[in-house]
Amino acid sequence: MADTLPPDRKKNAGKQRSGKSGKVADFRYKRSSQQGKATENRANAKRSSQKRGGGPNGDKRLRNAAPRKGQRHTHGFGLHGPRSGEAYAALDLGTNNCRLLIARPSGRDFTVIDAFSRVVKLGEDLAVTGRLSDAAMERTMSALSICADKLRRRNVRLARSVATEACRRATNGEAFIERVKRETGIALDIISAEEEARLAVLGCHILLEAGEGPAVIFDIGGGSTELVLLEPGEKIPRIIDWQSVPWGVVSLTDTIAKVGVGGAQGRDERLARYAKMREVVSESFAPFASRIAEAARHSDIRLLGTSGTVTTLASLHLELPHYDRKAVDGLIVPSDSMREISGRLSGMSRSERSELPCIGQDRADLVVAGCAILESILDIWPASRLGVADRGIREGILRSLMAAERQAERSRKSLAEARGGNSHSSAAG
Repeated sequence: MADTLPPDRKKNAGKQRSGKSGKVADFRYKRSSQQGKATENRANAKRSSQKRGGGPNGDKRLRNAAPRKGQRHTHGFGLHGPRSGEAYAALDLGTNNCRLLIARPSGRDFTVIDAFSRVVKLGEDLAVTGRLSDAAMERTMSALSICADKLRRRNVRLARSVATEACRRATNGEAFIERVKRETGIALDIISAEEEARLAVLGCHILLEAGEGPAVIFDIGGGSTELVLLEPGEKIPRIIDWQSVPWGVVSLTDTIAKVGVGGAQGRDERLARYAKMREVVSESFAPFASRIAEAARHSDIRLLGTSGTVTTLASLHLELPHYDRKAVDGLIVPSDSMREISGRLSGMSRSERSELPCIGQDRADLVVAGCAILESILDIWPASRLGVADRGIREGILRSLMAAERQAERSRKSLAEARGGNSHSSAAG
């Protein structure tokens, strides 16, 4: 398979920036040049009006740990917990999408108050060139400018912004991260594939079907796919094994096109291209497949997927006229149905796929690669049913941040109680 090696597997691929893992953004966001003075004038008018009115490796648990070295709190947080109305935010810049979620705590969960998602195709042609293109970076900067404005307006005091495979792999990924910080104020953290898998599991594991057997959670991204094997019977999942492969819907589409079968127009040629995708992905999955083979023989295995691929196929399974998150998130679908839909899509032309509800122009080119990855996962983990999650990394980030807050608050209370007890003891003595 020398002609289809994973693209751009350089020695430093996936390498994190030293000392930057886990940082939390500073919210002194800059306005984009397009916003001009209009936004500032509106903000000043609002302030004046308020014044007039008076006022996830190996054997480990998914821990919601306290902030790591490099993380910092913002907007005066730290002594008395969150103030009323303050929000948390999570930004996930992937190979294909830019997604933002802003939420406020609600008990041990959260309530979403704002969200943003845009297809930016940051990793377009990356598999061929090894670089982020100028056009892709401009599209992404436009989306990030909108995110920065939302973060500024929503009273966000604590957030984490992450970038994944496209920025890990691109030779100019670091330079782009610096440009984003300089022009928008958003401090993106290029996370490792392991951290990406951990956050995805943390964000969606609550949707796993109940059962006594082991489970696999997977995330099909634009530039990579993460698979995680979980031990059964734990409220907080315990990771037994995991793997990330450099095949996502963008990287696989671009690479297979490059090796000579991507330009095919007839049905037979399209099916041959799909078979080639399946072959390439299955070869990358092989080490993980070997390690989990025994677990896969359990009679009660479970499977949960988070990605645009599984939500799109679930929509087609339900025959929805348009995408409906409430109908899809948490749905359990027969795996055979997902295979049947995948096989049908793989033989269609691009124009035929684009006319289907919930696919359209944006996903018409990429959905076939997602189907190939999904079927390869079903080959190595043959669960009869597939859970569908329209949630993942962003929700995992939010849960991590909020759990860290609760942990810090408990620590402060324990320290205060200990000091109070010591004071009473001294007085008694």
